[in-house]
Amino acid sequence: LYSQDPSTLTELSELLVRRPSSDYELLTRFSTRISFGTAGLRAKMGCGTALINSLVVIQTSQGLAEYADKHLAQAQAQQGELEVERSIVVGHDHRHNSNKYAQLVKGVFERRGWKVYLFKGLVHTPIVPFTAKKLKSALGVMITASHNPAQDNGYKVYWTNHVQIIPPHDSGIASCINKNLEVHPGAFDLVPATEDQNDNENEAWMNEMKSAYFKQLSELSLPLPLSLPNSKNNKVLFTYTPMHGVGLPFAQRAFVDSFGFDADLFSVVQEQASPDPDFPSVRFPNPEERGALDLAMRHADHVGSNIVLANDPDADRFCAAEKVNGQWRQFTGDQLGTLLGHWVLQRYRGSGKPIDKLAMCASTVSSKMLAAMARHEGFVFRETLTGFKYLGNEALVLGTEGLECAFAYEEAIGFMVGDVVRDKDGVSALGTFCQLASTLYSSNETLSSHLESLYEKYGYFETSNSYFVCRDPEKVERIFGLLRYGGSTNNPTTSIPLALKLPTHLAGFQLTSIRDLTVGYASSNPPSYRPSLPVDPKTQMISFGLGGRGTGDGVEVTGTVRTSGTEPKIKFYLEASGSNRAKVSEKLARVREALGDAWLRWEEFELEKA
Repeated sequence: LYSQDPSTLTELSELLVRRPSSDYELLTRFSTRISFGTAGLRAKMGCGTALINSLVVIQTSQGLAEYADKHLAQAQAQQGELEVERSIVVGHDHRHNSNKYAQLVKGVFERRGWKVYLFKGLVHTPIVPFTAKKLKSALGVMITASHNPAQDNGYKVYWTNHVQIIPPHDSGIASCINKNLEVHPGAFDLVPATEDQNDNENEAWMNEMKSAYFKQLSELSLPLPLSLPNSKNNKVLFTYTPMHGVGLPFAQRAFVDSFGFDADLFSVVQEQASPDPDFPSVRFPNPEERGALDLAMRHADHVGSNIVLANDPDADRFCAAEKVNGQWRQFTGDQLGTLLGHWVLQRYRGSGKPIDKLAMCASTVSSKMLAAMARHEGFVFRETLTGFKYLGNEALVLGTEGLECAFAYEEAIGFMVGDVVRDKDGVSALGTFCQLASTLYSSNETLSSHLESLYEKYGYFETSNSYFVCRDPEKVERIFGLLRYGGSTNNPTTSIPLALKLPTHLAGFQLTSIRDLTVGYASSNPPSYRPSLPVDPKTQMISFGLGGRGTGDGVEVTGTVRTSGTEPKIKFYLEASGSNRAKVSEKLARVREALGDAWLRWEEFELEKA
């Protein structure tokens, strides 16, 4: 089967020629199968069942189609009439093989009788769930690896509610994939674009969907020009980079058509403007990574711009930096979440709607500042597990409760503004941020000074998030086993909370709470000790709290350590809050050091620091 794709055939032939020296690599590639989870698939491209390639994409699509058909049949039997049609929206980014993989998905579903809406050309990820919702399609698939390295690719799935999949759908789809590994004889055939008989029809619906998307974005914006004092300062020059990704045409059109800015206020970093799957100017195509915005900042200095805007390669994430007093400050995801959340609050309040009908969400590893804002202002706040699959679904739940979820975010620079999509959208976040910045600058206030005023109002919060790289799954199990059970080697998927020997101290401070969402334990919820958030035995995740703003040094620290679902990383998220900034920073640094040394034992296990 691998011979059906020239790239994997060449790779496999080279590995076989190098035997026996390549035996270990062959074993690594073929002894396991890439797992399908809530994030779909994301891995390095290459020959083998453990990697992403044409065969794996075909088999995954066959399993997804099988599972979706069963689900739709059951829903129709129960409801009589389906709310969605048996169709799928497919899009792809600019990565190596993305176009080919998207065509393979199209072929699988068409052979099963599905109607397929395949975007021709490059699109940003949010347009896929948006289009699926507009067309009432049962599924959406986006071929992208987001901000992963150049050698990776991925397969992201949107379910019938047009949100990323959550359990139990992930395991149900995975089971169907394993039952549908035999491929159709024509599965590898690609239809050249020139032979597609429906080009005019395709062009029509694609243009219609894009226009509808930008029109809905315009509903998030203030009318411009803004009626604000000192209007000469309203012409803020923004620098933008799409990070060698697909974002430029979407961000540029939204900036002008949806949010009403002049086109000449959008200065593009030309070295990173065109889609390039090799991402030549950055070590990692992730705006969060150290140094990723250096080129954009140099461009901004050259053109006289004080604000840098960035999307990740598939433009579902957003990042920004501001130059104040000659120094560049790159905002963290949590700081951007605070700024955008407060702006949405102000806009909502200005609409005259009752504040108790407003809702916002954040993931459990994000800052607690949005929750503090909610307590102070009187709107509803909900916390979810990590990932927009949970945030998007929670937004839908809030809607059924008569609440308007107008904003949600996660610290990994993912933001959902309004209900354009129930997923992160770097383009809607960018436009909203630009209007916030223009409003502030028109009043002689910077984004940084505004953030400081929010700290004064809601309390000072400081975060310290990073990760260790660990490419050995057994080593990861050992680290969390020691953390969870002391010297025991109990299997976390079968052990019960009674066997736990979780830490009671960190950095010399006694813990006030500890929660383990892998085995299902929360010290703050006696007598059952069951956590309020869902338990997932397939993911390592331990959270804790120590100190308190009303006790001792007045500094509270919360933290989470977890494994990544898409990368070989052990991530940690720490936040300290209190009135004394020096004490907050000192305690946060002390806890961070102890987390790596005492809990994760990074030197003993030879983990790589970020």
